[in-house]
Amino acid sequence: MQFVIARGALQKELAFVQGVVERKNTIPVLANILIESAGEAAIRISGTDLDVTIRCDAEAEEISAQGAICVQARKLFDIARLLPDGPVSFRKEENEWVTVECDRSKFRLPGIAKDTFPELPGFKSTPLKLPASLLKLLIDRTIFAITQEEGRYTLSGAKFELDKQGAKMVTTDSHRLAFVATKETGQDLQGAGLDVLIPRKTLAELTKLTADFDGDINLGADDNHVYFQVGSRLLISRMLSGQFPNYEMVMPKNNDRSAIFDTVSLNQAVRRVALMADDRSHAIRFHFSKEQLLISSQNAEEGEARETLETDFAGEETEIGFNAQYLQDFLNVVGSEKVAFEFKDGNSQAQLRPVADEKYDYRYIIMPMRL
Repeated sequence: MQFVIARGALQKELAFVQGVVERKNTIPVLANILIESAGEAAIRISGTDLDVTIRCDAEAEEISAQGAICVQARKLFDIARLLPDGPVSFRKEENEWVTVECDRSKFRLPGIAKDTFPELPGFKSTPLKLPASLLKLLIDRTIFAITQEEGRYTLSGAKFELDKQGAKMVTTDSHRLAFVATKETGQDLQGAGLDVLIPRKTLAELTKLTADFDGDINLGADDNHVYFQVGSRLLISRMLSGQFPNYEMVMPKNNDRSAIFDTVSLNQAVRRVALMADDRSHAIRFHFSKEQLLISSQNAEEGEARETLETDFAGEETEIGFNAQYLQDFLNVVGSEKVAFEFKDGNSQAQLRPVADEKYDYRYIIMPMRL
Protein backbone atom coordinates (compact mmCIF):
# COMPACT_ATOMS: atom_id res chain seq x y z
CA MET A 1 0.00 0.00 0.00
CA GLN A 2 1.21 3.51 -0.77
CA PHE A 3 -0.59 6.82 -0.23
CA VAL A 4 -0.17 10.52 0.61
CA ILE A 5 -2.37 12.44 3.06
CA ALA A 6 -2.34 15.97 4.53
CA ARG A 7 -0.81 16.03 8.03
CA GLY A 8 -3.80 17.93 9.51
CA ALA A 9 -6.33 15.38 8.23
CA LEU A 10 -4.17 12.49 9.44
CA GLN A 11 -3.70 13.90 12.94
CA LYS A 12 -7.39 14.76 13.34
CA GLU A 13 -8.62 11.24 12.50
CA LEU A 14 -5.87 9.53 14.52
CA ALA A 15 -6.91 11.58 17.58
CA PHE A 16 -10.41 10.05 17.40
CA VAL A 17 -9.31 6.49 16.68
CA GLN A 18 -6.49 6.17 19.20
CA GLY A 19 -8.91 7.10 22.02
CA VAL A 20 -10.50 3.64 21.88
CA VAL A 21 -7.30 1.69 21.34
CA GLU A 22 -6.45 -0.55 24.28
CA ARG A 23 -3.51 0.79 26.27
CA LYS A 24 -3.33 -2.19 28.64
CA ASN A 25 -1.67 -4.70 26.39
CA THR A 26 -3.45 -7.87 27.47
CA ILE A 27 -3.98 -8.49 23.75
CA PRO A 28 -0.99 -6.76 22.06
CA VAL A 29 -2.67 -6.57 18.64
CA LEU A 30 -5.26 -4.13 20.07
CA ALA A 31 -2.54 -1.47 20.44
CA ASN A 32 -2.56 -1.21 16.62
CA ILE A 33 -4.80 0.55 14.15
CA LEU A 34 -5.78 -0.61 10.68
CA ILE A 35 -5.34 1.81 7.76
CA GLU A 36 -6.80 0.66 4.44
CA SER A 37 -7.80 2.18 1.14
CA ALA A 38 -11.51 2.95 0.78
CA GLY A 39 -12.12 3.61 -2.89
CA GLU A 40 -9.99 5.70 -5.26
CA ALA A 41 -9.35 8.76 -3.09
CA ALA A 42 -10.01 7.92 0.57
CA ILE A 43 -8.39 5.93 3.34
CA ARG A 44 -10.17 4.32 6.27
CA ILE A 45 -8.60 4.27 9.75
CA SER A 46 -10.03 1.81 12.29
CA GLY A 47 -9.27 1.05 15.94
CA THR A 48 -10.97 -1.21 18.46
CA ASP A 49 -10.76 -2.59 22.01
CA LEU A 50 -13.29 -5.32 21.03
CA ASP A 51 -16.08 -3.43 22.88
CA VAL A 52 -15.88 -0.05 21.12
CA THR A 53 -14.79 0.41 17.50
CA ILE A 54 -14.18 3.72 15.71
CA ARG A 55 -13.82 3.93 11.96
CA CYS A 56 -12.87 7.21 10.26
CA ASP A 57 -12.74 7.95 6.53
CA ALA A 58 -10.34 10.65 5.36
CA GLU A 59 -9.55 12.08 1.95
CA ALA A 60 -6.12 11.14 0.61
CA GLU A 61 -4.12 13.43 -1.68
CA GLU A 62 -2.98 10.42 -3.67
CA ILE A 63 -3.27 6.61 -3.47
CA SER A 64 -0.69 4.98 -5.72
CA ALA A 65 -1.15 1.43 -4.41
CA GLN A 66 -4.29 0.06 -2.72
CA GLY A 67 -4.01 -2.22 0.30
CA ALA A 68 -3.87 -2.19 4.09
CA ILE A 69 -1.34 -1.53 6.85
CA CYS A 70 -1.45 -2.15 10.61
CA VAL A 71 0.75 -0.03 12.89
CA GLN A 72 1.06 1.03 16.54
CA ALA A 73 -1.65 3.63 17.19
CA ARG A 74 0.03 5.65 19.93
CA LYS A 75 3.40 5.90 18.19
CA LEU A 76 1.86 7.00 14.89
CA PHE A 77 -0.29 9.62 16.67
CA ASP A 78 2.77 11.01 18.50
CA ILE A 79 4.64 11.24 15.17
CA ALA A 80 1.69 12.92 13.38
CA ARG A 81 1.41 15.57 16.11
CA LEU A 82 5.05 16.62 15.73
CA LEU A 83 5.42 16.50 11.94
CA PRO A 84 5.63 19.80 10.03
CA ASP A 85 2.56 20.89 8.05
CA GLY A 86 2.60 19.24 4.67
CA PRO A 87 1.83 16.03 2.81
CA VAL A 88 2.69 12.80 4.67
CA SER A 89 3.51 9.74 2.57
CA PHE A 90 3.06 6.15 3.73
CA ARG A 91 4.66 3.16 2.04
CA LYS A 92 4.36 -0.48 3.07
CA GLU A 93 7.66 -2.37 2.81
CA GLU A 94 8.57 -6.04 3.10
CA ASN A 95 7.72 -7.93 6.32
CA GLU A 96 4.91 -5.45 7.10
CA TRP A 97 7.30 -2.56 7.90
CA VAL A 98 5.88 0.91 7.15
CA THR A 99 7.84 4.01 6.06
CA VAL A 100 6.36 7.40 6.93
CA GLU A 101 7.88 10.52 5.33
CA CYS A 102 7.08 14.22 5.62
CA ASP A 103 9.37 17.03 4.44
CA ARG A 104 12.81 16.01 5.82
CA SER A 105 11.51 13.58 8.43
CA LYS A 106 11.51 9.84 7.84
CA PHE A 107 10.29 7.10 10.16
CA ARG A 108 10.23 3.30 9.83
CA LEU A 109 7.63 1.50 11.95
CA PRO A 110 7.13 -2.24 12.47
CA GLY A 111 3.67 -3.33 11.35
CA ILE A 112 1.62 -6.50 11.65
CA ALA A 113 -0.27 -8.53 9.06
CA LYS A 114 -3.85 -7.43 8.44
CA ASP A 115 -5.05 -11.00 9.11
CA THR A 116 -3.95 -10.78 12.75
CA PHE A 117 -6.04 -7.62 13.34
CA PRO A 118 -9.43 -8.49 14.91
CA GLU A 119 -12.41 -8.68 12.61
CA LEU A 120 -14.50 -5.55 13.09
CA PRO A 121 -18.25 -5.83 13.66
CA GLY A 122 -20.28 -5.48 10.48
CA PHE A 123 -22.01 -2.12 9.99
CA LYS A 124 -25.81 -2.35 10.23
CA SER A 125 -28.27 0.38 9.33
CA THR A 126 -28.72 3.63 11.25
CA PRO A 127 -32.36 4.58 10.56
CA LEU A 128 -32.74 7.11 13.39
CA LYS A 129 -31.54 10.72 13.51
CA LEU A 130 -30.66 13.07 16.35
CA PRO A 131 -28.91 16.46 16.39
CA ALA A 132 -25.29 15.92 17.53
CA SER A 133 -25.57 18.87 19.94
CA LEU A 134 -28.58 17.23 21.65
CA LEU A 135 -26.80 13.91 22.15
CA LYS A 136 -23.76 15.72 23.58
CA LEU A 137 -25.97 17.66 26.00
CA LEU A 138 -27.68 14.46 27.21
CA ILE A 139 -24.28 12.84 27.84
CA ASP A 140 -22.67 15.88 29.50
CA ARG A 141 -25.55 16.18 31.98
CA THR A 142 -25.53 12.52 33.04
CA ILE A 143 -22.13 10.83 32.49
CA PHE A 144 -20.72 11.92 35.87
CA ALA A 145 -23.30 9.84 37.80
CA ILE A 146 -22.22 6.52 36.25
CA THR A 147 -20.71 4.14 38.80
CA GLN A 148 -16.92 3.65 38.89
CA GLU A 149 -17.24 0.25 40.60
CA GLU A 150 -16.15 -2.59 38.28
CA GLY A 151 -18.63 -5.15 39.61
CA ARG A 152 -21.81 -3.10 39.06
CA TYR A 153 -22.18 -4.04 35.43
CA THR A 154 -25.63 -2.67 34.55
CA LEU A 155 -24.81 0.67 36.24
CA SER A 156 -21.56 1.15 34.29
CA GLY A 157 -23.30 2.98 31.47
CA ALA A 158 -26.36 5.09 30.60
CA LYS A 159 -29.89 4.01 29.80
CA PHE A 160 -30.76 5.79 26.55
CA GLU A 161 -34.27 5.85 25.12
CA LEU A 162 -35.36 7.41 21.84
CA ASP A 163 -38.95 7.17 20.63
CA LYS A 164 -41.85 9.28 19.32
CA GLN A 165 -42.17 10.99 22.71
CA GLY A 166 -38.56 12.23 22.61
CA ALA A 167 -35.14 11.29 23.97
CA LYS A 168 -34.02 10.53 27.51
CA MET A 169 -30.85 9.45 29.27
CA VAL A 170 -30.53 8.12 32.83
CA THR A 171 -27.45 7.21 34.89
CA THR A 172 -26.95 6.17 38.52
CA ASP A 173 -24.33 4.81 40.92
CA SER A 174 -27.02 4.07 43.59
CA HIS A 175 -25.99 7.14 45.66
CA ARG A 176 -27.32 9.60 43.07
CA LEU A 177 -29.22 9.59 39.80
CA ALA A 178 -29.13 11.94 36.80
CA PHE A 179 -32.16 12.07 34.49
CA VAL A 180 -32.58 14.27 31.42
CA ALA A 181 -35.40 14.12 28.86
CA THR A 182 -36.51 16.27 25.96
CA LYS A 183 -39.39 16.20 23.52
CA GLU A 184 -37.26 18.00 20.93
CA THR A 185 -35.48 15.39 18.84
CA GLY A 186 -35.30 17.44 15.65
CA GLN A 187 -37.53 15.03 13.69
CA ASP A 188 -40.61 12.81 13.68
CA LEU A 189 -39.42 9.30 14.43
CA GLN A 190 -40.77 6.61 12.15
CA GLY A 191 -40.94 2.96 13.23
CA ALA A 192 -39.29 1.53 16.29
CA GLY A 193 -37.13 3.66 18.54
CA LEU A 194 -34.17 2.70 20.73
CA ASP A 195 -33.88 1.50 24.32
CA VAL A 196 -30.25 0.60 25.02
CA LEU A 197 -27.59 0.56 27.74
CA ILE A 198 -24.52 2.41 26.47
CA PRO A 199 -21.15 1.86 28.24
CA ARG A 200 -19.34 4.80 29.84
CA LYS A 201 -16.34 4.58 27.47
CA THR A 202 -18.65 4.81 24.44
CA LEU A 203 -20.30 7.94 25.86
CA ALA A 204 -16.89 9.55 26.45
CA GLU A 205 -15.84 8.85 22.84
CA LEU A 206 -19.19 10.19 21.55
CA THR A 207 -18.64 13.52 23.33
CA LYS A 208 -15.36 13.88 21.39
CA LEU A 209 -16.98 12.93 18.06
CA THR A 210 -19.91 15.33 18.54
CA ALA A 211 -17.89 18.26 19.98
CA ASP A 212 -17.21 20.03 16.65
CA PHE A 213 -19.96 18.42 14.59
CA ASP A 214 -22.98 20.58 13.71
CA GLY A 215 -25.36 18.30 11.86
CA ASP A 216 -27.49 15.28 12.68
CA ILE A 217 -26.00 11.97 13.65
CA ASN A 218 -27.55 8.72 12.45
CA LEU A 219 -28.01 5.88 14.91
CA GLY A 220 -29.34 2.36 15.09
CA ALA A 221 -28.90 -0.93 16.95
CA ASP A 222 -29.01 -4.69 16.51
CA ASP A 223 -29.09 -7.40 19.18
CA ASN A 224 -25.59 -6.71 20.52
CA HIS A 225 -24.32 -3.41 19.11
CA VAL A 226 -25.38 0.21 18.85
CA TYR A 227 -24.18 2.31 15.88
CA PHE A 228 -23.50 6.05 15.66
CA GLN A 229 -22.67 7.63 12.29
CA VAL A 230 -21.17 11.09 12.85
CA GLY A 231 -20.40 12.51 9.41
CA SER A 232 -17.57 10.41 7.92
CA ARG A 233 -16.93 8.72 11.27
CA LEU A 234 -18.64 5.61 12.58
CA LEU A 235 -18.67 4.42 16.20
CA ILE A 236 -19.83 0.86 16.91
CA SER A 237 -20.27 -0.17 20.53
CA ARG A 238 -21.21 -3.37 22.26
CA MET A 239 -24.26 -2.73 24.45
CA LEU A 240 -24.39 -3.54 28.15
CA SER A 241 -26.74 -6.44 28.82
CA GLY A 242 -28.93 -6.86 31.86
CA GLN A 243 -31.69 -4.89 33.54
CA PHE A 244 -31.21 -1.22 34.43
CA PRO A 245 -32.83 -0.44 37.83
CA ASN A 246 -36.38 0.96 37.89
CA TYR A 247 -35.31 4.59 38.17
CA GLU A 248 -38.87 5.92 38.42
CA MET A 249 -39.15 4.30 41.86
CA VAL A 250 -36.30 6.55 43.06
CA MET A 251 -37.80 9.80 41.80
CA PRO A 252 -39.12 11.66 44.88
CA LYS A 253 -42.89 12.14 44.78
CA ASN A 254 -43.55 14.32 47.84
CA ASN A 255 -40.62 16.68 48.30
CA ASP A 256 -42.74 19.54 49.60
CA ARG A 257 -39.98 21.91 50.76
CA SER A 258 -37.90 23.86 48.32
CA ALA A 259 -35.29 26.59 48.07
CA ILE A 260 -34.05 28.43 45.00
CA PHE A 261 -30.39 29.41 44.62
CA ASP A 262 -28.18 31.31 42.24
CA THR A 263 -26.26 28.43 40.60
CA VAL A 264 -22.83 30.09 40.59
CA SER A 265 -23.12 31.30 44.21
CA LEU A 266 -24.17 27.86 45.46
CA ASN A 267 -21.44 26.12 43.45
CA GLN A 268 -18.71 28.43 44.75
CA ALA A 269 -19.93 28.18 48.36
CA VAL A 270 -19.95 24.37 48.18
CA ARG A 271 -16.45 24.37 46.68
CA ARG A 272 -15.07 26.60 49.43
CA VAL A 273 -16.69 24.70 52.30
CA ALA A 274 -15.62 21.36 50.76
CA LEU A 275 -11.97 22.38 51.27
CA MET A 276 -12.41 21.49 54.97
CA ALA A 277 -14.45 18.32 54.41
CA ASP A 278 -13.12 14.87 55.21
CA ASP A 279 -10.97 13.63 52.31
CA ARG A 280 -12.71 10.27 52.12
CA SER A 281 -16.38 11.12 52.65
CA HIS A 282 -16.41 14.72 51.25
CA ALA A 283 -19.26 15.28 53.75
CA ILE A 284 -20.73 18.78 54.14
CA ARG A 285 -23.77 19.88 56.14
CA PHE A 286 -26.73 21.91 54.87
CA HIS A 287 -28.66 23.72 57.63
CA PHE A 288 -31.84 25.32 56.29
CA SER A 289 -33.55 28.03 58.33
CA LYS A 290 -35.87 30.91 57.42
CA GLU A 291 -34.56 32.55 54.21
CA GLN A 292 -31.04 31.23 54.56
CA LEU A 293 -28.83 28.19 54.14
CA LEU A 294 -25.76 27.58 56.31
CA ILE A 295 -23.24 25.24 54.65
CA SER A 296 -20.56 23.83 56.95
CA SER A 297 -17.87 21.17 57.15
CA GLN A 298 -15.33 20.06 59.69
CA ASN A 299 -12.30 17.88 59.84
CA ALA A 300 -10.72 16.85 63.14
CA GLU A 301 -7.20 17.42 61.83
CA GLU A 302 -7.59 20.40 59.51
CA GLY A 303 -10.32 22.63 60.93
CA GLU A 304 -13.76 23.76 59.78
CA ALA A 305 -15.57 26.04 57.32
CA ARG A 306 -18.96 27.81 57.30
CA GLU A 307 -20.76 29.90 54.71
CA THR A 308 -24.29 31.30 54.52
CA LEU A 309 -26.40 31.91 51.44
CA GLU A 310 -29.67 33.82 51.13
CA THR A 311 -32.61 31.89 49.74
CA ASP A 312 -36.43 31.94 49.68
CA PHE A 313 -36.78 28.97 52.07
CA ALA A 314 -39.79 29.30 54.39
CA GLY A 315 -40.17 25.84 55.97
CA GLU A 316 -39.06 24.29 59.27
CA GLU A 317 -35.37 24.21 60.18
CA THR A 318 -33.75 21.14 58.60
CA GLU A 319 -30.27 19.64 58.51
CA ILE A 320 -29.07 17.38 55.69
CA GLY A 321 -25.62 15.94 54.96
CA PHE A 322 -24.29 15.56 51.40
CA ASN A 323 -21.22 14.46 49.51
CA ALA A 324 -19.88 17.82 48.27
CA GLN A 325 -18.40 16.25 45.12
CA TYR A 326 -21.82 14.92 44.09
CA LEU A 327 -23.31 18.42 44.38
CA GLN A 328 -20.48 20.01 42.39
CA ASP A 329 -20.78 17.45 39.58
CA PHE A 330 -24.34 18.65 38.96
CA LEU A 331 -23.75 22.38 39.53
CA ASN A 332 -20.82 22.36 37.06
CA VAL A 333 -23.00 21.21 34.14
CA VAL A 334 -26.56 22.35 34.91
CA GLY A 335 -26.17 25.39 32.65
CA SER A 336 -28.98 27.51 34.18
CA GLU A 337 -28.85 30.70 36.21
CA LYS A 338 -30.99 29.36 39.07
CA VAL A 339 -31.43 25.91 40.57
CA ALA A 340 -34.23 24.57 42.73
CA PHE A 341 -33.34 22.35 45.69
CA GLU A 342 -36.33 20.23 46.75
CA PHE A 343 -36.52 17.89 49.74
CA LYS A 344 -38.86 16.31 52.27
CA ASP A 345 -36.67 15.93 55.38
CA GLY A 346 -33.08 15.25 56.43
CA ASN A 347 -33.23 11.51 55.67
CA SER A 348 -34.90 11.30 52.26
CA GLN A 349 -33.46 11.84 48.81
CA ALA A 350 -33.26 15.45 47.63
CA GLN A 351 -33.84 16.66 44.08
CA LEU A 352 -32.02 19.44 42.25
CA ARG A 353 -33.23 20.85 38.95
CA PRO A 354 -32.71 23.94 36.80
CA VAL A 355 -35.34 26.67 37.15
CA ALA A 356 -37.08 27.83 33.95
CA ASP A 357 -35.67 25.35 31.44
CA GLU A 358 -38.60 24.63 29.13
CA LYS A 359 -36.66 22.50 26.65
CA TYR A 360 -35.30 19.86 29.00
CA ASP A 361 -36.65 17.97 31.98
CA TYR A 362 -33.40 17.68 33.93
CA ARG A 363 -33.44 16.20 37.43
CA TYR A 364 -30.67 15.13 39.76
CA ILE A 365 -31.57 12.93 42.73
CA ILE A 366 -29.04 12.68 45.56
CA MET A 367 -29.15 10.54 48.69
CA PRO A 368 -28.35 12.30 51.98
CA MET A 369 -25.42 11.24 54.18
CA ARG A 370 -25.70 10.31 57.83
CA LEU A 371 -24.00 13.08 59.80
